[in-house]
Amino acid sequence: MEALRQDDPRRFGRFTALARFHEGASAVRYVARDTASGEVALITAARPELAAVPAYRRRFQAEARTAERLAGGWVAPPLDTGEEPETPADGPETLWTAAGYVPALPLAEAIGIAGPLDERALRILGAGIAEILSRVHAAGAVLQGLAPGTVLLAADGPRLTAFGPLGAAASAEARPGGQLSVRLGYLTPEQIEGKEVSAASDLFVLGLLLAYAATGTTPFTEGPAEEAARRIAGDEPELDAVPEALRELITNCLAKDPAARPTAGTVAAELALEGAAGLARGGWLPERLAAAVADQEARVLALEAPEENPDTPEKAPAPVSAEAPEPVEDTAAPEPAEGTTAPQSEDARPEDAAPVDAPASPVETSVAPAPAGSPATAEPEDARPVDAPAPREPAASAAGGDGDIGEDRGTTRFLNTGPRPPQNDRPTTQLSLPAELVAPPGTAPAPVAQPIPPALPVAPVAPQHPGPTHGGPAPYPAAALPAGPAGSGGAGGGPMVSLPLPPAPAPVPDPAASRRTLLTIAAAAVGGLIVGGGSVAALGSGDTAVATDDKPAPKPRRTLPGQPPEPRWIYTHPASESSPLTTAVWRDKLLLVTSESQASAVDLRTGKRLWQRADGAKGQAALAAGADLVFVASPSEFLWLSPKNGKVVHRVRYTDAFADLPGLAVGPLAGNSGPVVWFTGSHTVTVKAPKPKKGKKKGKDKEVVQAHFFAYDIVQRKELWRTPVPAGRAPGTPAYRVVVDRSADVLVRQDAVSLTAAEVKAAKGKGSIRSFDQKTGKLLWTKQYAAVSPEAATGGDEDGTLYAAVGKDLQAFETDTTKPLWRVEGSDGSVFGTPLVAGPLIHTTERSQLVGAVERESGRLVWRRSTEVPGTGNAPSLTLSGSEKTLVAADAVQVTAFSAADGERLWKFQDIGSADPKGATVSAQYRALAAGETVVVQRDRAFYAFPVA
Repeated sequence: MEALRQDDPRRFGRFTALARFHEGASAVRYVARDTASGEVALITAARPELAAVPAYRRRFQAEARTAERLAGGWVAPPLDTGEEPETPADGPETLWTAAGYVPALPLAEAIGIAGPLDERALRILGAGIAEILSRVHAAGAVLQGLAPGTVLLAADGPRLTAFGPLGAAASAEARPGGQLSVRLGYLTPEQIEGKEVSAASDLFVLGLLLAYAATGTTPFTEGPAEEAARRIAGDEPELDAVPEALRELITNCLAKDPAARPTAGTVAAELALEGAAGLARGGWLPERLAAAVADQEARVLALEAPEENPDTPEKAPAPVSAEAPEPVEDTAAPEPAEGTTAPQSEDARPEDAAPVDAPASPVETSVAPAPAGSPATAEPEDARPVDAPAPREPAASAAGGDGDIGEDRGTTRFLNTGPRPPQNDRPTTQLSLPAELVAPPGTAPAPVAQPIPPALPVAPVAPQHPGPTHGGPAPYPAAALPAGPAGSGGAGGGPMVSLPLPPAPAPVPDPAASRRTLLTIAAAAVGGLIVGGGSVAALGSGDTAVATDDKPAPKPRRTLPGQPPEPRWIYTHPASESSPLTTAVWRDKLLLVTSESQASAVDLRTGKRLWQRADGAKGQAALAAGADLVFVASPSEFLWLSPKNGKVVHRVRYTDAFADLPGLAVGPLAGNSGPVVWFTGSHTVTVKAPKPKKGKKKGKDKEVVQAHFFAYDIVQRKELWRTPVPAGRAPGTPAYRVVVDRSADVLVRQDAVSLTAAEVKAAKGKGSIRSFDQKTGKLLWTKQYAAVSPEAATGGDEDGTLYAAVGKDLQAFETDTTKPLWRVEGSDGSVFGTPLVAGPLIHTTERSQLVGAVERESGRLVWRRSTEVPGTGNAPSLTLSGSEKTLVAADAVQVTAFSAADGERLWKFQDIGSADPKGATVSAQYRALAAGETVVVQRDRAFYAFPVA
C-alpha cells in the first residue's frame, strides 16, 4: 500500500480514493471510502492507456460481470460498477469497479512472511478456491484467474480477486493498430500443445498454486528456463515437500491428460468435506499472518482522505457499460503476482493471448518464455531498558494527535486501538528528494514547490529478491559478501546532486517578513521536509557535515532533535542506465557500483562519479586486492581494475584459470577474508552409459552436474584449493555463505533456495553447517544445531560460538559440539534476523522491528529498542559505523540510527523517491554501507552519505 500519486484519480463516483492498494499489469487497485456512509471499498481502475483499446474494454467489462455473478462466499460483493450519467469529454472513459474491502494478504506475500502453509491451511485454501471454480465451471466457463497474487488470505478464509486473464496478467500493453498484448504466466500442457483450455486447465493451475503454497516454490523448477515448456509438458512434478496426505490429490490435478484431472467439486469435497468455511471456523491463519491481517486493517482504518490540489482538475471516472453477460473465452493463463516474494515459475511461460472479441480490434498473440523465479508485541518489561529523557517536541507536534506518548515500548500504540499504523515519524524522520528527481529531465525546477500528497502510512514491502529467507533479512543479490562490521552492501552510480552552498549575505530583511519566514520553516521542519527553489534542505542532528574536498564547509546551524545529519553529498544513478545490482566500499575511498551494463566508481569524499567500465558489467561486490587494485568477479572472468581510472590491469578468464572444468559457472561469492575469497562453481559432464551385457541394448549417456567449493587468492591471483560438494538446485551451483572463518577452518551454510528437493526432504526441517579446512579445503564435518531451520538467520565468531534463530528466540551454541549455551527470548510471533558480532556484544534484529544488543559471553540483554516501523516485513539489516559507535538498521520503510552502546535512538531517514507523477514507484529495500566516518544509505538509484560517529 502506498500514497496516491499526483496523477491518480481522487474520486470514483461516491468513493474518495485514500491510497494505492496494489498495482497490477492491467489495472490499479485503490483503497477508497464512501464519503456519505464511511464504507471502505477496493476500487479496481483500468490503466488509462489500456482503457482506450476496445478489446481491453470489452474484456474488462466481461470480467467485471463475471465477478458480479460470482459475488458471495469467497468473492467480495461488488458495490458499484462505475456507471455514471456523465463521462469526461476530453479523453477515454475511465473503467472502474468497486468491491467491498476485506482485510487480507496476497498468497505470495503471506508465504514471504510466514513460509509455506501447513496441511490444514492448505485444505482450507484449496477447498475455498475449488468451490469458486465449481460455480464457474457449472456455467460452462473457464476462470483463468488463479495466481499467487490474485488469491488473498483473509481471517475467515481465502478470497479471489481476478476473474479472467486480465486480472492475472503479468503485463499488458496497448500496441499500434488497436492491438492489445497480454503476457501471462502459468501454462498448462494442453496450451503448450496448442489445444484449447477447458475447466480441467483451471484444475492444473490450482494444483500449481497448492504446490506453491505447500513448498514456497513451483513443482517444475529443476532445469533451465528455456526448457520450462518441455518440463511442464513431459516431466513429473516435484512434490516431495508437500504434506503426504495432499500429495496424491495435487499430483492428480497436475496430470498431463486433462481428462485424468479431478473436477473442482471433487477437489473441494476431498479437501474439506464440511466446506472451507466449516473447516476454517475458529481461525485458520498462523499467528504471524493473523497479526499481519489485523495490522493491515488498522492501517486502512487510519487512512484519511488526502487534500485535493485545487489546481489539478479532478479526473472524473466514467461508466462501465452493463451489457448482457457473456462467457469468459480468453485463452490466457494466470501467473504469479508481481512485486511479491513469490517467484515466477520457470515453468510459467508468458504468452501474449488474444481475447476472442471482435476481429476489428485484433490482439497480438505470441509465446515467449518467462524468467525463472519464485513467487509485534511489546517486549517483556524487565528486558526493556529505560530511555534517556527525550527532548521536548514543538507544540505543533504534540497537537498532531498521532497517539505517540514519547515512550519506547517496543511497539507503539495508536489511539489505544492496537498496533499503531505505519506512518511517517514526523518529529524524527526526514523525507529527502534528489534535486534532479523533482521534475522530468529537461524541465527546470519550479520556483515554488508543488503540493505533494499527504504522507501515507507506509506498508512494509515484501522481499523482492529470489529465494526469500523466512525470518531473516531479505538477502542481497548474488554478489552479497559478509562485510565484517560494515554489514552488507547496497547498489548505485551516476551524476551527483550537489547540496546548495550557503547563500551570499543578503540585505537585512523586513522583521515581519523574517518572522513569517521563520514560522514557515519551523512548521515545515516539524514535518521533516523543507523544500524551496526545487531543492531540499536537510536538518542535521547536531554536527554539520565536514567538507572533505576543497569546497567551503557550510556554516553550523541549529538543528531539531532526531533529524538525520545533513548529507555530505547525494548521488543519483542515471535513469538512462540500468539499475544498480551491487554496491561495495573500496578502502573507504570509493563506492563501487555494478549494473547490467557496467561497473562504475564514485568518490566517497565528494560523491562524484570518477569512471565507468563496461568490462565489469554484472560484476559481484568489489574487494581490495592489495593496496592499489579493485577486484571484481564478473560472470565470465576475474578482473583487477585501477581505482584511479577503472582500467583493466589484470584479467583471468574462468576458461583459463579452471581449464580442467570446461563450462564452469561461478556462483555468488560466499565470503572473503583478507586476500582470500571463497565461491562455488559447477559444470556439466557427460557420464557414459556402461557397456551393456550381451544381447542387451546400450543405455543412454547422462548429463551430470558437478559442483566444487573454491578458495582463491586475489593478490597472488591463484587458486588455493577446491573440494567437491553436492550440486544444488538447477542450474546446479549451490549458493554458500560464510558464517565465520576461524584460524583452522571456515564454516559455511548453504542458502535454502539452492537446496534440491531431495536435500530438503532429507534435512527434515533442520539446517546444516559445514566445516572446511582452511589450508586444504577438506570437508571436516557437517553438523545440525537443535531446531535451527535451513532458513534461520545465523552468525558466528572466531571464538567458537554460533548464534542462530530458533523459533522466536536467539540461541548460542558451541560450534564444535553443538552444545546450547544461552537463549535470548524474542517477541511473540516474530523471528530474529542475522546478528552482528561487535567486540563483547552481539547486535540483534527482529522481524517485530526490535533492534538490540546482548553480551556474547552470557546472552544478557544490554538494550532493546524499536524502530517504530510496523513489524510485518523482514527483520532490519544491521550495519556498524567504522568506529562501531553507531548502529544503523535498514528496512523497507526507513533507516534508523542508534547509539551502539546504549541504544539511544539518534535519527531516522526516509527517501520519498521521485516526485515525477509518471515516475516509477520506489519500493526497494534501504541498505547501508559503512566507510570510515560516513554511512552511505542507498535506496534503488539514490545514495546519501551521512556523517556518523
